[in-house]
Amino acid sequence: MTIRRYALVALVAFAAALAAVLVARTWLAPAPRVESEVHALLHEKLTLDATQEKRIHALETAFASRHEALEAAMRADNERLATAIAAEHGYGPKVAEAVDRSHHVMGQLQKETLQHIFAMRGVLRPDQAAQFDAAIVKALTQPAR
Repeated sequence: MTIRRYALVALVAFAAALAAVLVARTWLAPAPRVESEVHALLHEKLTLDATQEKRIHALETAFASRHEALEAAMRADNERLATAIAAEHGYGPKVAEAVDRSHHVMGQLQKETLQHIFAMRGVLRPDQAAQFDAAIVKALTQPAR
């Protein structure tokens, strides 16, 4: 009887956890990132020809390594900021310097992302570019959930 009781409790706990995950994914999931929406548009909704596919793939491959490097720099900046906060216990000169440095890298990532988006747009036909532009504007202006 004791084993049945433990099994029932385990089953109920599992079902509750599964329900919590489903609720969180349905109602609390963050909105898709702009990059994800652009990627879906390019590869699922626009009918790219073989040349366009090849050129877009080359652009994505080149940008992926640069994006990864900038993300690594931002993680390093966050570590420097944490170290500065631990050392100063307030908004001191080391914290200010770390914040400025991280903002510089964030800005660089944003600039390079936009350059990448415009490079991909340059591969598209005018009818595709119009859809692309509309998707970019929508993704950037939709309210946060």
